[in-house]
Amino acid sequence: MNPSNNPSQPKTASPPPSFVKKFPEGQWTSGLCDCFDDPSNCLITCCCPCITFGQIAEIIDKGNTSCGLAGLLYYATASIGCGWLYACTYRSKLRGLFSLPEAPCADWLVHCCCCACSLCQEYRELKNRGVDPSIGWQANVDEWSRERLQPPFVAPGMDR
Repeated sequence: MNPSNNPSQPKTASPPPSFVKKFPEGQWTSGLCDCFDDPSNCLITCCCPCITFGQIAEIIDKGNTSCGLAGLLYYATASIGCGWLYACTYRSKLRGLFSLPEAPCADWLVHCCCCACSLCQEYRELKNRGVDPSIGWQANVDEWSRERLQPPFVAPGMDR
């Protein structure tokens, strides 16, 4: 007799689906220099960082800022040498969402010295935590609803 068909045996909870990744709270899931963990994003970020930044900003702002607008603002500020200043504010917001440490140094310094690496790390962080920045906020919300998943950083009833 199969033990799972025996009504006298207590049922055990099934393990979480294999796609659900659990990471320790308060730790980055990848390092600043792990850009080649996602080679396609690394290439896009090196050639046109405004695309990656726009995708990150749309997710962090929960769809209130479009990818295009955020990317355009990044491009405009970067053209006068201040893109890192705008981008570091979103690194701070991302750290706040997941209670991440300001590491390896201050957000402004990471973006000032290693802007492409920091954008790649932020993009990977979102992906590793269950968000696909490349499809935008609304598509992620739709996917989470379809799969009955709780968004990684949105309190119930707080999504758009």
